[in-house]
Amino acid sequence: MVPTGAWGGESMTADPGTPGVERPASGHRRRRLAHWLWRLASALCATAALGAVALSAASPQPPAPPPETRAEHELSRAQAMVLVQKRYGARVVRADIADQGGRRLYVFRLLSAGGKVWIVRVDARSGAEVP
Repeated sequence: MVPTGAWGGESMTADPGTPGVERPASGHRRRRLAHWLWRLASALCATAALGAVALSAASPQPPAPPPETRAEHELSRAQAMVLVQKRYGARVVRADIADQGGRRLYVFRLLSAGGKVWIVRVDARSGAEVP
């Protein structure tokens, strides 16, 4: 008997224990079943991944909440340092943070190319120099 079955075209024999049921005669049943299950699992994973991508693209992200903290409205120390170095053409050798009357100040010690050292205070919100 040489019919082609669901196992990929190999010859089939009747299973003596179960009437009317055929199984592969070559003994590759487990390997073919494992291969079929692997392909099924791969297809399911790919389908799930594509579905997740489609869902994330279809549902818009909620808008970010408005900034509530004071720090989000202020210049960072690095931003203020770049601002001062460009404004004065000098190098910052020390940077500190101070509070004066409820407002945050950055205090920078600058060194010019000629060796002059001075201190500059910058308002963290506006970036303006404070005397």
